[in-house]
Amino acid sequence: MKKPLLALMLCAAPAMAQPVNIEISLPEGSGGGHYRPYVAVWVENDRQQPVKTLAVWRKESDWLKDMRRWWRKAGRYDQGELDAVTSATRKPGLYRLSWDGTDQAGEPVAPGKYRLNVEAAREHGSRSLVRQVIELGGEPARYHLKPTEELGDVIISTGAQ
Repeated sequence: MKKPLLALMLCAAPAMAQPVNIEISLPEGSGGGHYRPYVAVWVENDRQQPVKTLAVWRKESDWLKDMRRWWRKAGRYDQGELDAVTSATRKPGLYRLSWDGTDQAGEPVAPGKYRLNVEAAREHGSRSLVRQVIELGGEPARYHLKPTEELGDVIISTGAQ
């Protein structure tokens, strides 16, 4: 009698989300006196609605609005959750993040297509936005987003690799 109940509980358990790993390279600024870029990393669903903000690297909150797409989509609405993912701006180098496949409330998202966004803006400088559609629940994949003015290489890996 106990075995059918255990089997039912195992079938009802939510599946573990596929890990999504992100490597972000921040390039050296050209010339001296450049400010470090502000960076936002977030996930949108297939309707381009924000699912979760993964990281925000900033100094002054006044400049968050310069990351225009993130600010319009998620930043101005997620002020309470923003503290959990906010940290200081970063020096040039390679940084790693991961997404566990959950939404802003910590609930697992459904398998399907999502868009990973990385936006950077530099005080008194330019801004860059790179985006990649990824699929959760599909085969493992690796994406290479080419460098832009404010971002170096961005590598995204889904699934176990």
